[in-house]
Amino acid sequence: MSSHAGHGHHDAHAHSPTHSHGSRAAGAGTEFDWNVMGPMLEQEAELNSGPYEEAARWIAALPTAPKVSRVLDIGSGPGVVTCLLAEVFPEAEVVAVDPTPALLERTKGRARRLGLSDRVRTLEAELPQDAARLGEADLIWAGNSLHHMGDQRAALAGFAGLLRPGGTVALLEGGLPTRRLPRDLGIGRPGLEARMDAASAARFDRMRTELPDARREAEDWSALIAAVGLTPQGTRSFLLDLPAPLSAPARDHVITKLTREYEVFGELLDAEDRAVLERLLDPDDPAGIHHRSDVYLLTARTVHLGRRD
Repeated sequence: MSSHAGHGHHDAHAHSPTHSHGSRAAGAGTEFDWNVMGPMLEQEAELNSGPYEEAARWIAALPTAPKVSRVLDIGSGPGVVTCLLAEVFPEAEVVAVDPTPALLERTKGRARRLGLSDRVRTLEAELPQDAARLGEADLIWAGNSLHHMGDQRAALAGFAGLLRPGGTVALLEGGLPTRRLPRDLGIGRPGLEARMDAASAARFDRMRTELPDARREAEDWSALIAAVGLTPQGTRSFLLDLPAPLSAPARDHVITKLTREYEVFGELLDAEDRAVLERLLDPDDPAGIHHRSDVYLLTARTVHLGRRD
């Protein structure tokens, strides 16, 4: 399990260890250059820090919100959201839970730089098999990590069992695919990103079927929350809207992400679309992303809450 995209969603499935936002399936080893991947995941999470902070502050302000003294960040990646949660819940110990030591080291470094080392902890763990090691919590933040577990219902029931009375689980699942490019680029067939979405979805479906103990669930997250004995507390979506022209860091992120997507599921696109992507990623092509004034970044993250009564 890991939400290495820094708490992203299905379009992230191009980031990760085994598939994309990528992630790594529970127990599945993979060779990955984390010196390359770590900064990319960190940059993505930083760009999305606005929506993540909005979501965390929504949770903190709920009338039913408990006093939060311990938070579990499941699939914490490089720790950007872990540290954000520590800032939003200033009296809480926040535990970054991830199976990748290199990413947990990034979390420790970030916590030191932000002066949060006294409250941010790390735990190397593979879920669901290591769930018993997590301990109790008042808030469990699962940022696009549940869908990397074969039996999502059983994993969510495990989270529910870790909640203290009044505690909350926050599932970041679903949302909208990221959009970065105009429908008609002026080169190739219009609708490139829609076809990339289809390729990413096919790769995601394959990832799900290959997980240990894989079980198909309708993605009615509130119903799944209720099925494990929690009380649904609402669903909200949070928008990231960076219009064109993009800042240099955001443009660099778009280039990095599209490069990764080309590597991960480019073989699922036809030859014409692959050729267009190659042009878009070519720094010397005037039609490429390095030079276009119409590149933007727009997506929505959806959060589903459940409370233990």
